[in-house]
Amino acid sequence: MKKFYVPIVLLAIAVAFYEQTATDKNVYLSVIAMAVFMFGMMRLSAKTPSKNPEKEKENVD
Repeated sequence: MKKFYVPIVLLAIAVAFYEQTATDKNVYLSVIAMAVFMFGMMRLSAKTPSKNPEKEKENVD
């Protein structure tokens, strides 16, 4: 699934940068690109382990 999210995130970054340099900026397209980028980054970083697993266990109990 990671191979699916990486190109989507890169495409969203490219669209957002292109919209910033265009003379006729489309705000809706920029907002959608940023939302897709944030969602993709959230999904990609969800599997990253925490640095302090002991503190997470204490918070759960």
